[in-house]
Amino acid sequence: MRAEAPLRGLKVVELARILAGPWIGQVLSDLGAEVIKVEAPEGDDTRRWGPPFVERPRPDGTTETVAAYYHAANRGKRSVTCDFSNPEDLKKVKGLIAEADVLLENFKVGGLAKFGLDYDSCAALNPRLVYASVTGFGQTGPRAKQPGYDFLVQGMCGIMDLTGAKGGEPQKVGVAWIDIFTGLYGVIGVQAALAERERSGKGQHVDLSLLDVGVGVLANQAMNYLLGGVVPHRLGNAHPSIVPYSVFPSADGHFIIACGNDRQFRALCGILGMSECDDPDFATNPARVVHRDEICARIAARTALRPKAELIAAMEAAGVPGGPINDVSEALAEPQVTARAMQIAPEGIAGLRTPIVFSRSPLALDHASPALGDGEWHFSVG
Repeated sequence: MRAEAPLRGLKVVELARILAGPWIGQVLSDLGAEVIKVEAPEGDDTRRWGPPFVERPRPDGTTETVAAYYHAANRGKRSVTCDFSNPEDLKKVKGLIAEADVLLENFKVGGLAKFGLDYDSCAALNPRLVYASVTGFGQTGPRAKQPGYDFLVQGMCGIMDLTGAKGGEPQKVGVAWIDIFTGLYGVIGVQAALAERERSGKGQHVDLSLLDVGVGVLANQAMNYLLGGVVPHRLGNAHPSIVPYSVFPSADGHFIIACGNDRQFRALCGILGMSECDDPDFATNPARVVHRDEICARIAARTALRPKAELIAAMEAAGVPGGPINDVSEALAEPQVTARAMQIAPEGIAGLRTPIVFSRSPLALDHASPALGDGEWHFSVG
């Protein structure tokens, strides 16, 4: 018998728009859940966040034009439209919720209560419901009622002060980093609550905050401060605790050297004809961190004389981590990415699959993002 996607049979109602909430829904859909996206009559804002736009025919013979941004976060779902001020529409949404396993929403704190769609009201309607809320700052705390956006939270959580050239302007990450991370933590939280429901028989509220996530993934940088007492700041492409671990020049562009230990550094010195691996100032990683500027300048003087492809090939042969700096088109054309079948095109709409591979279970990748209002007002999965 053909294996089914892992979450086949899971029923999800999505009252979310833009990115973090819909990202949860898209991952759950890729994993096999049936996700019904409830949109305002005018649709999710990202349907208009272009160019570029994608045109495709609708079943009724009309043509729909939707921004690529929308397709990036809504694959595999069905869409129904709802005006919450319309009692009949609201009744239909509550009917979906009564049958659902999971509800996703990213309204402001308290914003759904006047429609009877807040957690307490939905839990009374469906006690087994796992209800996930995504907000800028969470359901509690002094900022709970304030709006929060990825860019603002990148500034607040510390990541922008850690990103960019040393002494230069702070930089945000090139994608909505915190929205995506929040979406992934949302999937983890939803699945954990579903697992707990198997024991208790009860659903619960999953409270996701963009700021919590942004602070929570500061990882070693936060620990360096908490345990060392020194505030870290941006170092450009350098690593605060490992040297050499940065971008270096070549004769025809830039590339990456990422030596994680002293053996790799000695091998790099052999490639570059350097004797610094025997110098006490550079022989160990802690010494290289102290003398970071000097050793990196010496390495750069050697690498700048040789083509990057030659250097990367030599490092690969010697077991020294390093590689190119690809643009998006080069990354998508990388043979390893191609071999892993990261690019998909359900219903002719190009996209990227959820990056999980199971030994038995397939992902559910047959359907593109929905046309506005193309769904039915009931779940089809029994």
